Amino acid sequence: MPKVRKVPMRMCVGCGAMRPKMEMVRVVRTPQGDVKVDTTRSAKMSGRGAYVEPREECLEAARKGRKLDRALECEVPEAVLVELEQEVRRRAAAAQAARP
Repeated sequence: MPKVRKVPMRMCVGCGAMRPKMEMVRVVRTPQGDVKVDTTRSAKMSGRGAYVEPREECLEAARKGRKLDRALECEVPEAVLVELEQEVRRRAAAAQAARP
């Protein structure tokens, strides 16, 4: 009988929904204090992380309420928000293309 693996779940800072970690986009504050979008597939970049669902509504909610700033305990630069928006759009497009 195959062993059932637990799927790690994370909460979206924009909407508060719990989703599998692999479906989310991670923003990380590194130990050096830099804020970056973690584009590694396994989200293994070291530092404090916050997750956003790859949906425009979640990104806007996270941006509007400064929820990313609170989750990362620092101010998120505008350049990182632009990069995050591009990654969200890329993943949303990939998810649409995968649907029949």
